[in-house]
Amino acid sequence: MKRKIFLLFIVLSVSASMCISCKSTPKETPKKAPKEAASTDPAVTAAKKNTDLARKQALDFDGDKYFPSDWEEAEANYQAVANDNVKYAAVTEEYNKIFNKAVPLYAQAKEDELMAVREQLIATGFIDTFPHYLKEPDNLALSAKKKYEDGDYYGAKNAADAALDGYNTLLAGAKVYMTRQEIINRGFTQYDPDNFVKADEIAQQAIDAFNGGDKGAAAANVEEAQLRYNIVLLNGWIKYAAERKEAAEKERQLAVVDRANIASKDTFRKGDASLEIANESYDAEVYADAALAFVEAEAIFSVSRKETEEKRIRAEEAIRVAEEKIEESSGSALEAEKLIEGGSK
Repeated sequence: MKRKIFLLFIVLSVSASMCISCKSTPKETPKKAPKEAASTDPAVTAAKKNTDLARKQALDFDGDKYFPSDWEEAEANYQAVANDNVKYAAVTEEYNKIFNKAVPLYAQAKEDELMAVREQLIATGFIDTFPHYLKEPDNLALSAKKKYEDGDYYGAKNAADAALDGYNTLLAGAKVYMTRQEIINRGFTQYDPDNFVKADEIAQQAIDAFNGGDKGAAAANVEEAQLRYNIVLLNGWIKYAAERKEAAEKERQLAVVDRANIASKDTFRKGDASLEIANESYDAEVYADAALAFVEAEAIFSVSRKETEEKRIRAEEAIRVAEEKIEESSGSALEAEKLIEGGSK
């Protein structure tokens, strides 16, 4: 599978699974104002049309959420209009006031949302390697700002939504790519090769669907590829943790055989403490933490064995030196005895 396949994840449009709205969650369908009997007066018809447009505009920019009491009052007045063009004009003005107050709040909230997603994307490190992919959504975000400053509020809204969609698409692609890279870097493909190969195949299907214009299928395939990569990663941690557990316990046994639990008891106890933490994480199925703790325990037990060996070598050297001194002393005593015996004759 060519590497470029996985770089193309980030340009897959997953907009089919995203709802373009001013919030990260779908906008609730607003309650419709009660219908009045159609008026034959052109002035009333035009006035009602203006009111409906003003009402929609205030809704589109979350005026009902930012100023709920004002909104309720305008809605009540709208319901009481009864085909009066003068009253329609007054209600229109109420909706326009709500809109004018809501627009700056909406714009700030949208900017905050864009920056939050962009920062998440940057934090993945993906853009460090592929900075050019950020150009299009950044340009859309700048365009939204310019349109807002020019008073083109719907144009700004659409550009901001497109920028957000672009950032989220990149973020989804980055997560897929980073998950796959972690699997490869940790050598976990060996633990679940079937799922890894299947994930790669689905990734290719996502690209084919995108190239064929089926964005819904592309989004679904990206989601399934991410799911399968996650499974491979989890299975990798489970099996790797089991291997490290076995290695740590074996190293402990060797340390006991070497009597490190006696000769280097402080270090040995540290190893036991790490092993206990590792087993607790393993039993709780927190396999990544368990694996790292098992590795630490194994290393500490190994250190305890080395410390014990070094102490043994030093002890043996001390014994050798002592024996040499004893031999030297014995030889000196014998010489002295001979001299004494010789002098007495």
